[in-house]
Amino acid sequence: MSGLLPAFETAQGLLALTGMLAYLLGSIPFGIVMARLFGLGDLRAIGSGNIGATNVLRTGNKTAAALTLILDAGKGGAAVLIARALLGEDAAQLAGFAAFLGHCFPVFLRFRGGKGVATFLGTLLALTWPVGLAACATWAVVAAVTRYSSLSALMAAALSPLWAGLLGNGSAAILCAALAVLIFIRHRENIARLLAGTEPKIGRGA
Repeated sequence: MSGLLPAFETAQGLLALTGMLAYLLGSIPFGIVMARLFGLGDLRAIGSGNIGATNVLRTGNKTAAALTLILDAGKGGAAVLIARALLGEDAAQLAGFAAFLGHCFPVFLRFRGGKGVATFLGTLLALTWPVGLAACATWAVVAAVTRYSSLSALMAAALSPLWAGLLGNGSAAILCAALAVLIFIRHRENIARLLAGTEPKIGRGA
């Protein structure tokens, strides 16, 4: 064990450790934790089977859904803020990306995780709050108009690199683009249902 410590004393080693810890933080499935705490059953057997806040809401428990949303967003934000405070901006971006990967592909659930929307928004709010607010506003406007949570997420993700550029944070645009690609991949089934007209709207069952 002691032989591993010098490897983490270099800049590259510290970044690798940061990414690993952020990934583990992102892997915590708060949706499943909340479902169990509130006695809602196995979240993966409910609705869409997703572990995120939208599926928790399908149980009818708004408190559990709200807590899941806050905690899923919070783990991305916490990873960014801690890494920034300890190691700087490059580490913050890496930590945000790693936490997002952890949520989507959690080691605790055999890499079968959520779609990453809340963690994406929490990461952006901590990394560059004007871009995060713009992405949240995009989600809210599209949701209000269409009542599709998935479409709102896709639009928020797709426009986030544009918001980063327009709001003067070009360094975050690449990360936004990478996260957007992953969100589109994670929503491929939703995209198919949107095109087929069978995607459930907010407030309706899966």
